[in-house]
Amino acid sequence: MTGVGGNPGFALTRSLIRLGHTVVAADANRLAPGFLIPSVIPVVIPFADDPDFPGVMAGLCRDLAVEAVVAGIEPDLEPLTRMVSQLGAAGVRLWLPEALSVRACTDKALFHEVLTEHGIATPRTWQPWEMDRVPDDGELVVKPRRGHGARNVHFVRRREHARLLCELVPEPLVQERIHGSEFTADCLVDRAGRASVILRRRNLVKAGLAVVSTTFDDQNVRDLVVRTLGAVGARGLCCVQGFVSADGTITITELNPRIAGGFPLAEAAGADLVGQMVKGLFGLPVDHSRLTYRTGVFLTSCTETLAVGDAAEFERTAPAKGETS
Repeated sequence: MTGVGGNPGFALTRSLIRLGHTVVAADANRLAPGFLIPSVIPVVIPFADDPDFPGVMAGLCRDLAVEAVVAGIEPDLEPLTRMVSQLGAAGVRLWLPEALSVRACTDKALFHEVLTEHGIATPRTWQPWEMDRVPDDGELVVKPRRGHGARNVHFVRRREHARLLCELVPEPLVQERIHGSEFTADCLVDRAGRASVILRRRNLVKAGLAVVSTTFDDQNVRDLVVRTLGAVGARGLCCVQGFVSADGTITITELNPRIAGGFPLAEAAGADLVGQMVKGLFGLPVDHSRLTYRTGVFLTSCTETLAVGDAAEFERTAPAKGETS
């Protein structure tokens, strides 16, 4: 399980352990909170853009007899798609979309193009060289084209401010800001393309994470989510986000080809999301009847302090990159 320093990877690790699996918890941060989950095998790995990433991952899978790899953060997805054949030959399972699908989800400009081509409503988007086309009478969002985790996201009301931020935000783009009831759809798409969708409202969002959310159902939202999944060729566990405006307009803002941080609500509402993901990961049929859920179930969450201590001492005892403790 990669990315155990972030909320999705951390929560999925705990869920897999509850199901009885042994988890190798991998992260590039030597102080990653996932290393402190009881019973995990902690390993420090290089960042996804490090040339050593493929070799270290392949070596760990071999040395630890890893049966499957699951990515918990977006940056790990592209290098892992390039390793599918190599790891598969060694008996290691991955369940990832095609490389083009991953790029369409992790590149916000490309995602906008794909959805627009399929007639799916998504925020108007402009590249920095298109600033003269940006309206000067509405709210705007400036964000990294390939960012994640709500980092370097800024809200402005003036085109000139967006222009300035484009000089500060790495690889920026500008989008119109959408208002309304924000939602996340927790999705599992089987190998035949059939999708199960669990909808939840993002009642309170902090730093990109829904800290208060509630399950609901809306056939129009569900249908648009399924169209979005088909447009980008999504497979396996993923999540779709969007807004329902006051006039009923549904706008899709992003699709993440990994599990959402708030997925425990889907499971609390009755959907066997992780259990069915594991079945699909190992080539077994996904039982979509186990992915139904109750509406009106809520989840609240907060930051949890797992440990405090001497960082230098922790650094001395933590495993080196590519090694286990």
